[in-house]
Amino acid sequence: MAQDFEATFQKDIMTGSFTTLLTSDSDDAVIGMRFANKHSGSVTVDAKITRSTVDYYLIKDAPLPSGGSLEFVDGGSKVVIQSGDTLSANCSRTASVDVAVSYIDTISE
Repeated sequence: MAQDFEATFQKDIMTGSFTTLLTSDSDDAVIGMRFANKHSGSVTVDAKITRSTVDYYLIKDAPLPSGGSLEFVDGGSKVVIQSGDTLSANCSRTASVDVAVSYIDTISE
């Protein structure tokens, strides 16, 4: 069975409240997540999965230098999310970070 590779992009993630990057409607595998800092100073980023109102942080207060990027999921690693899970992120300075997420939609059993 061929895999259905997908991507989602979010420009200018927020500070304080989390920006939703992906809401799963099946069993999916996140295979890449890159944060890019567009601000002139350093920032920090958070990413979490919410399942049934419980937050599970994947990364918390990760430093991101000016003009830098952070590849959070890489090197063949995967984060499996199930139907109804929400992947979201925020940063320490509004409108300074973009995020790209690559995932496999509906992983086979």
